[in-house]
Amino acid sequence: MPLRIGSSRPALDGATEWLNSAASVLDGQPTLIHFWAVSCGICKENMPKVNEWRDKYGTQGLRVVAVHMPRYEADTNMEAVKEALTTYDISEPCAVDNQHQLRDAFANEQGFVPAYYLFNAAGELKSYAAGQFAPTIIKSALDRLFPEAAAVVQS
Repeated sequence: MPLRIGSSRPALDGATEWLNSAASVLDGQPTLIHFWAVSCGICKENMPKVNEWRDKYGTQGLRVVAVHMPRYEADTNMEAVKEALTTYDISEPCAVDNQHQLRDAFANEQGFVPAYYLFNAAGELKSYAAGQFAPTIIKSALDRLFPEAAAVVQS
């Protein structure tokens, strides 16, 4: 059963490896956790939006954590994952979920990528979306969570 709105943020235990840095304590901070895979074209297309959110809402306290969840054997190639981090400017902590423990903790039973989970400062799920149109849903939820940042017009 998928996580429901209001569910507590699962622990990020079980990553097979952390890249960039390990996610430090997230308690007390709104957090966007996004699942992606090297083989996911939609993930790559949407990564600039995630980076925009990280930069825009990060000044308001948003923490962003990436979770690389392999869909195919080729996705477990760590050199390809590290190259994607550079290519797509994924500078936030990135958990590698080769054993799918985080996928299971987040109840992403179908293994959807991209998948986005937005938690408030209390660690409660405020929004979830997966697939091609997920950024529209998450952007709206971010604007509600950070109304001051939403009011700032990007030039």
